[in-house]
Parts: sequence; structure tokens; C-alpha cells
Amino acid sequence: MLKRIPKFFRNFYFITTALFVVWMLFFDSNDFITQYQMSKQLSDLEDVKEGYLEKMEEVEKDRKALMGNADLLEKYAREKYLMKRPNEDVFIIVTKEEE
Repeated sequence: MLKRIPKFFRNFYFITTALFVVWMLFFDSNDFITQYQMSKQLSDLEDVKEGYLEKMEEVEKDRKALMGNADLLEKYAREKYLMKRPNEDVFIIVTKEEE
């Protein structure tokens, strides 16, 4: 039976190399499938990073606009954080559509 297999495939170095390649592709902790999944996850995370960088730029632009204008800063604080002056009362009206 061994005589029917070509001599090249019976070579020790070929068998060792073939076993090594099979091990690295399928059984190792860094196998081909894991590397593909990690690459896909990396690209997804880079997309999320880009989104956060865009949001950071937008927030920085808004911050510069707010810090340059006291009236705009007061308006933002009143609307966003419901801040008030000491002698004022704040009434919040919530409609059914906003719930």
C-alpha cells in the first residue's frame, strides 16, 4: 500500500510541513477562522471609532461656540440642564407625544 503513494508524499519534511499547516489553519488558538473574525471585529470597531471622533469634533465645535457667547451659554444651561436663577421658578410642560 505504501508503494502506491508517490515518494514525494512519503517524505518526512512534506508530512511535517503538511501537519504544521493543518495545525496552524484549524487547531491553533490563532487559526484562520479566528483571525478572520478578529479582523472583521477590528474593522467594525474602527467604524465605531470614526463615529465617536465625528461626535467629538461636533461637541468641540459646540463648546467653542458656547464659551464665546455668554447668552448662548445661559440658554444652553437652562434648556439642557434646567438651571435657573435664584429667584425664578421653572415649569416643565410634558405633552403626551414626548413620553
